[in-house]
Amino acid sequence: MAHFAEVDQNDKVLRVVVVDDDVLRDADGRHNELLGQTYLRKIFKNENSENKTWYQTSYNGTLRVRFAGVGYTYNKELDAFLTPRPFESWLLNETTYSWEPPVDMPDNGNRYVWNEVIMEWQQPEGE
Repeated sequence: MAHFAEVDQNDKVLRVVVVDDDVLRDADGRHNELLGQTYLRKIFKNENSENKTWYQTSYNGTLRVRFAGVGYTYNKELDAFLTPRPFESWLLNETTYSWEPPVDMPDNGNRYVWNEVIMEWQQPEGE
């Protein structure tokens, strides 16, 4: 089974659906993502699909870095699904495709939470 993420005009993932592998096989028996995209456009034609695109995704991360989830973003330049950005100040590491804080969390064994207002790590109250 193959998985496809429906992405809107703002590159947000709206849903992930399953497509039978047979749909993706071309006349030579090779896997063809375009066949899956065409199939899904037909299936969902009554849902204003002209403003949406389907991208294949995979559980093992071999396609587009990670398995897409609702609320994720598809980055066309990186051809990758990105998790939601935790805070506005966090930056994307284009090597790991993960969001990172502008300041490293202290590595002293204590628990910390990010405070976006003052842009630093703080220990939770009572700890």
